[in-house]
Amino acid sequence: MTSQASHQPLFSLHYFFKFHSHSKDPKMESDLVSEHPPFIRIYKDGRVERLTGTETIPTSLDKTNDVVSKDVQYSPEHNLSVRLFLPHKATACKKLPLLIYIHGGAWIIESPFSPIYHNYVADVVKSANCLAVSIQYRRAPEHPVPASYEDSWSAIEWIFSHSDGSGPEDWINEHADFGRVFIGGDSAGANMTHHMAMRAGKEKLDPKIKGIAVVHPAFWGTDPVDEHDVQDREMRSGIAQLWEKVVSPNSVNGTDDPLFNVVGSDSDLSGLGCEKVLVAVAGKDVFVRQGLAYAAKLKKSGWKGDVEVVEEEEEGHVFHLQNPNSDNASKFFERFVKFITTP
Repeated sequence: MTSQASHQPLFSLHYFFKFHSHSKDPKMESDLVSEHPPFIRIYKDGRVERLTGTETIPTSLDKTNDVVSKDVQYSPEHNLSVRLFLPHKATACKKLPLLIYIHGGAWIIESPFSPIYHNYVADVVKSANCLAVSIQYRRAPEHPVPASYEDSWSAIEWIFSHSDGSGPEDWINEHADFGRVFIGGDSAGANMTHHMAMRAGKEKLDPKIKGIAVVHPAFWGTDPVDEHDVQDREMRSGIAQLWEKVVSPNSVNGTDDPLFNVVGSDSDLSGLGCEKVLVAVAGKDVFVRQGLAYAAKLKKSGWKGDVEVVEEEEEGHVFHLQNPNSDNASKFFERFVKFITTP
């Protein structure tokens, strides 16, 4: 797998309560409205300073690479693009599985152009021999939820406009097998992956999505889902504060917004619009009990598909992105690739 530089945790709740220090100008500090390490600072003049997840990596059409990539705009209205990845040896005569990827970052940081996501998706494309489309979406706090969900759905509609081979982007027309479409995402992106599949079922998206990979999903609620879920009030309050004040200040029910509280809400999962689901959780992740409860709720919902749960008990949130060359990351990577390549 591609070696990646060290990177701040994308959604490490440890940082809510043990704030690491950043050097600050005293005047800037006086202009500060709120600070949410490791993600952002918000200033009185409306400025947002992202503390991590701002680095980008360019695309490459160099055929000496195993994978070529390019950016294509899908939403002129919001100036949003997707990043496409294609095995450089792909030929038009052979259709490839299509992976639609929704990145994580607490709805606040990162993008498809971040090194951590560019490299990961490129690795998947190389190993799975698939076409991938990684979605850029508007982020909070400038664009609170549900903007990110609306953008992700808009991108999916744009991608599916190629299903008859007459869309605006040749790579998708020529190489995508719309009988083998997968949506995957981590953390906030895993949350959105679930909701995209729910919307696909509701709107009868055609062709149907083959499967979704929900990796360390950022699901939450006011109350713990069971006695093993996070009980610490300070930690629960910190997550609630980020959601209610930064990510989705317009949520009427706060962290019990059905977008966030998938497990504890009355959401009916039986209409999930795909055939199979891979749910990945990590034992030391603050969201682990939510992820396991999600899989259990889905199995009991009456949904007719297959659910597989993969757990790494000794790992934390998005460990496969933080330490991609570790044994457990490699093991999960192989499972993710198998999910895409197995009929």
